[in-house]
Amino acid sequence: MKRLLLTGAAGSIGSVLRKKLAPLAEILRVSDINDLGDAAPNEEIVYCDLSNEDDVYKLVEGCNGIVHFGGISVEKPWSSIRPANIEGVYNLYEAARKTGCTRILFASSNHAVGFYKQTDYLDDKVLPRPDGLYGVSKVFGEAIASLYHDKFGIETAIVRIGSCFPEPKNHRMMATWMSYDDFTALIDCIFNISQLGCPIIYGISDNDGKWWDNSGTAYLGWQPKDNGRNFLESLDKKMERPKPDAPDAVYQGGYFTVDPIYASEDD
Repeated sequence: MKRLLLTGAAGSIGSVLRKKLAPLAEILRVSDINDLGDAAPNEEIVYCDLSNEDDVYKLVEGCNGIVHFGGISVEKPWSSIRPANIEGVYNLYEAARKTGCTRILFASSNHAVGFYKQTDYLDDKVLPRPDGLYGVSKVFGEAIASLYHDKFGIETAIVRIGSCFPEPKNHRMMATWMSYDDFTALIDCIFNISQLGCPIIYGISDNDGKWWDNSGTAYLGWQPKDNGRNFLESLDKKMERPKPDAPDAVYQGGYFTVDPIYASEDD
């Protein structure tokens, strides 16, 4: 690939994958609104507010693929979520359509289905059940991806990321955790397969007790190797397991299900 765009490159996941994605393209264009430091030898740095349509067009122009992590990644007031996660996603797909970029990884979230219970086993056909406004914004992004695939042929891997950290931060995350190495391997599959389509992929490692079924996307050839269960002993030493009726033990979205609808950043 000539040029790959990584948005949200200063974020917790983007900053790690920035180093790991370099071999996928001759040029890695990295973008954020926050400081990105110095450019690596094969990098271009472009600062961009995703809510600015003209700037997003310039950001996407000349790119052959997009890994889209940009935007708000936690529960916030709608006034914060809307510009980046709603207007920004629309601007990105419009720019891709106008410039001829035909393959995108859209970073969705488990919070698009967070109100399903942990006793439910979900495949890629289940209806969304978002657990907050952040989850709603991810459902919107999934819908935009589907529309632009059906109407314009833009292929998108919709990745419902579970919990992508160096290791699970709590017991719930033993089921939702995805290692950086497994995510990198998934991205490699997404951008190297000849026909992608518009699949929904659950972004998890090969965890024991997982709640999600990726059999519908086996054609990608992705085989995650890590397992959140390996961190059980260390988690038990750090914290107590959640009570059976706690949100982290009942709902797939955990405590996001009991967050209020924030009216302002001060709530």
